[in-house]
Amino acid sequence: MAEFVFIFSIALIAYCYVGYPVVLATLSGLLGQSTKKSDITPKVSLIVAAYNEERDIATKISNALALDYPAEKLEIIVASDCSTDRTDEIAHQFQDRVTLFRMPRRLGKTAAQNRAVSISGGEILVFSDATTDYDASAIRKLVRNFADPSVGCVAGRLVYRNGADASVGDGCISYWSYERILKSHESRLSSLIGVSGCMYAVRRSSYAALAHDLSSDFVIAAEMRLLALRTVYEPEAICYEDTNHRRADEVRMRVRIIEQTITALSRYRELLDPRRHGLFAFQLLSHKVARYLVPWLLIIALMANLAAAKKTPALSTTLLIQAGFYSSAICSLVLDRMRLGRKVLAIPSYFVLANIAAAIGLMKFLLGESHIVWEPIREVRQEQ
Repeated sequence: MAEFVFIFSIALIAYCYVGYPVVLATLSGLLGQSTKKSDITPKVSLIVAAYNEERDIATKISNALALDYPAEKLEIIVASDCSTDRTDEIAHQFQDRVTLFRMPRRLGKTAAQNRAVSISGGEILVFSDATTDYDASAIRKLVRNFADPSVGCVAGRLVYRNGADASVGDGCISYWSYERILKSHESRLSSLIGVSGCMYAVRRSSYAALAHDLSSDFVIAAEMRLLALRTVYEPEAICYEDTNHRRADEVRMRVRIIEQTITALSRYRELLDPRRHGLFAFQLLSHKVARYLVPWLLIIALMANLAAAKKTPALSTTLLIQAGFYSSAICSLVLDRMRLGRKVLAIPSYFVLANIAAAIGLMKFLLGESHIVWEPIREVRQEQ
């Protein structure tokens, strides 16, 4: 029985990370659909959600003002969720080109976005974080996809920069490169099941106020699906973010995202029915639901392998492989401080970190904890 449990657990884990991408790539090659694109220039509202972003808000606004998009068709709104630092003051300095909207009370990022939409006038709504740098052509590349009437939402390509040269940053970049491959195939096959909150665009006529206790990054794709619209990936619309360089910050961020995503999955559980939602449900089950079960499958696989290790040399070998993998992740904590072996250990280290965060996120969901308001992870820059 222990041997069967071990093999079954490993098979499910392998499906999540290897089998699903292979199946997805095969299906997208056979059944994939293209997106009609045209160089259209509708009026765009760029909404920047901000809470205590005095460090970055001026740079973000300057980046927005430099975008290669007709100025008369680009509306920039800073949605301040009751910032207590100089965010509002700095944004107000750009009042000739920027609208500052301050929430009457702090309700979280999604609520701030909803309220900003209500005062905006764009045909296309683009949502951004305050720490995200856009390529000059990013808005043009996003909106050209809306020439296709089947498209309700467009996600851009997020590129992480490891400015701090930390191992957790290397792991994040490797993980995100893998995720970009999945996004590309999911978009071509059916529709994205989630977007990066730092850059995505929505057709105004398709946007409805989202529940403020949910993460708009995931929910927006679900809402598009319920409207029979697609969420597509535009790899040429590029934005940049810096990675965290402290593991604790990365874990905290991922726990928040995972807990919010699981909460959203529970509210939109009708989308998990393949009979009604076909390939979209298949993608949700494989990419999200199964992925959040991996931490527990890892524990079960290790326990079952321990119980059956003496039965065959092969099982003894797999136990040694598991021990070596987890030991390398632990060693990376020490070696990273010494600047040794970082590149080699970045992937196993980040894999363990991500699954620890997934386990904590699921536990928080089961315990009824929620993250309605957000606390951006920002380090104070040292004055030179």
